[in-house]
Amino acid sequence: MSAWSRRRTVVVVSLGGLTLAGCAMFGASGREAGSDDFDVAVRPVLVQTCQQCHGGTEPAGGMSVEPLTSVESLTQPQNRGTWEAILGRLRSGTMPPPSVPAPEPPRIAVMVDYIEQAIERRDAALPQDPGRVVAHRLNRVEYMNTVRDLLGVRFRADREFPADDSGDGFDNMAELLSLSPLLMERYLSAAERIARWAVSTELPDQTLEIDYRGRDDRIRRLGRTAIEADHRIDFDGEYVVRLELPGERPTEDGQDAAPVTLGFWMDGELLASKTVETKPSGLVYFNPYSEEEMRLHLPVGDHVFRAAFVGDSYASGLTDHEAFDREKNKYLDGIVFTGPYASDVEKESRSRILVCDPRSGVACVERILTDLAGRAYRRPPTERDVEALVGFVDLARSNGGSVEDGIQLAVQAMLVSPHFLFRIERDPDPLDPTVHEVSQFELASRLSYFLWSSMPDDELFTLAEAGGLRDPGVLEAQVERMLSDPRAAAFAENFAGQWLQTRNLDVVRPDPDVFAAWDVELREAMKREATLFFQHVLSENRPVSDFLDADYTFLNERLAAHYGIEGVAGPEFRYVDLATDRRGGVLGLGAVLTVSSYPTRTSPVIRGKYVLENLLGTPPPPPPPDVPALEESSDGGSRSMRAQLEMHRSDPSCATCHRRMDPLGFGLENYDGIGRWRDADGEFTIDASGSLPTGESFSSAAEMRALLTTQLPQFSRTLTEKMLTYALRRSLQPYDRATVERIQEAVTNDDYRFRTMVDEIVKSLPFQARRGEDLTVASH
Repeated sequence: MSAWSRRRTVVVVSLGGLTLAGCAMFGASGREAGSDDFDVAVRPVLVQTCQQCHGGTEPAGGMSVEPLTSVESLTQPQNRGTWEAILGRLRSGTMPPPSVPAPEPPRIAVMVDYIEQAIERRDAALPQDPGRVVAHRLNRVEYMNTVRDLLGVRFRADREFPADDSGDGFDNMAELLSLSPLLMERYLSAAERIARWAVSTELPDQTLEIDYRGRDDRIRRLGRTAIEADHRIDFDGEYVVRLELPGERPTEDGQDAAPVTLGFWMDGELLASKTVETKPSGLVYFNPYSEEEMRLHLPVGDHVFRAAFVGDSYASGLTDHEAFDREKNKYLDGIVFTGPYASDVEKESRSRILVCDPRSGVACVERILTDLAGRAYRRPPTERDVEALVGFVDLARSNGGSVEDGIQLAVQAMLVSPHFLFRIERDPDPLDPTVHEVSQFELASRLSYFLWSSMPDDELFTLAEAGGLRDPGVLEAQVERMLSDPRAAAFAENFAGQWLQTRNLDVVRPDPDVFAAWDVELREAMKREATLFFQHVLSENRPVSDFLDADYTFLNERLAAHYGIEGVAGPEFRYVDLATDRRGGVLGLGAVLTVSSYPTRTSPVIRGKYVLENLLGTPPPPPPPDVPALEESSDGGSRSMRAQLEMHRSDPSCATCHRRMDPLGFGLENYDGIGRWRDADGEFTIDASGSLPTGESFSSAAEMRALLTTQLPQFSRTLTEKMLTYALRRSLQPYDRATVERIQEAVTNDDYRFRTMVDEIVKSLPFQARRGEDLTVASH
């Protein structure tokens, strides 16, 4: 029995003396529904209600229900999209509109139940179709991660390449990942730089000094005790890192201020720490100043460097002004890099590439390039692949270069090869629509780019080469291993970051005149909370209902203070049990509340649309082009935001969508534009009452979250569809419904556990198989 069938409610309705129950349409004998059942359960609603707008020569929205008034229409491929659209609107309450007298909810429920079962029966009678994904390039994140895992080089593709197009909410959609001339130029330039970083041991003729200072606005301040800078290391070697420390901490009660621990990080990894004195210098005529130096080996690539006082409680007792007053505090104000100097540390990228001494002969060169090509192309290289790469070594040597120069040139060529830039899955016969499993190596890539946004590692390659990756027990164990790997953070950042739209925190710009508390530290804390929350639900295999209403989150002192939560001290994030009902689930995350606001104010419309689209899977249509804009703010105005929106809904062209969005958005109005709790908006007391599209009412954000958990089946289905879209890298089609239903049934049977959803997607036919091109097979 499918997940939809198991969760249907039994509805009894009297229609002209005939009693229908949820499954009674099949009759006591269990026969399939026929035209008589259709004429009772579906046709009257279509004719008496839907045709008022969706009939005649100019049906509303271009959708006519006139071809759907017979039972045969449910099995005709050309009508499938229309029936799916009708189901979506009926489930969400979008239709019928308020201007049209609607049938009673039980009658709608019976109609939905009938259509669902008819579609399920038809899908069960058809051959399964896994669909197909076109050849597509790596997106920016995947390129960056693949270069890191292939060569050990960090390259910021997000800064060097143009943004990827998005579809269905994600930027990994295969059909949109094409290759423009501009991007090809960027690939050529990047390949030259990355190959040099990876292989070359050259150093510049003289040392360089590059500084990042607060007075030049070249550093980011992360609160009062930390600074951060993005810096590119062009030459692997040793560097002197000089940290600039203006100011002093005054003597109290005859005692010098306590020393602090100064730490220095690269890409989140602590490289060094030391104790720093903060006592007064005794000099009167100028503010004291000191510097601390560290000599460190720094690898080539684009890096994020951070310097911070660790566990510093002194600064937390100061105001923002005092924290950067040289007479009252010692603080961090600059990072200066001097170098490079020769180093005895072996270059990580060279150790990955040069698995033997290339000067020893052709056999070693071929071994190096065969191994590298296999990993770069994510499949066993052909003899032709290797011969072409060896040719670059010969070319370099014929022009007076060394064998290492030739390998560097071969790496450069590899990075602009279609076999590296594109993920290409090969059909035995591209025009044969027969369903077939993807190869073991293609399955390894599907798995790694789904969970890591990067290339397969050695273990996946080894299993693929042995032909054992597809074995159910092996595949399940690999998913477990991969989700426990640090690289799985990419799943939270890229899937969850796009599903929840929290990646947009990097581009939102709250108005500093309205939201003075907004800064880089708060933004980064919000991003970290959202990522840790998602990772916790995943790693602990929590039920997906935690996304709707959880009694915990992850906070550090800065974010806890922003939320008004006491008892959290220090910059480290930790699991926090919530003792308040003002937070919980994704709708209590500052990141979500900020990205669903305008720069100067909240927006019940945007937030209501966010809930419909991302949690309930029933997005409203775009607004008509001639709809007047809403006033920018209610602060100081004559009407509250709620009153303004009520006037907005008086326009019939607005009412249909706003009657669903606005009540959900009102439930979040106690949160301002950067997620702080408030009881009033200007002079107006917040009224957070509203209702779900299904009619249940609430009076607060906490009640709304609790009510949303009653929509768990709908939310779980929405999350399944979004994750399956992300995993398959294509839009879902009508023939994917059966896969969604099977995943949903497994998830429901396991109490909606999140890891089960991931496991079932990986085990599904569309994830493990594909078909050749055929113009007729996709029509159903």
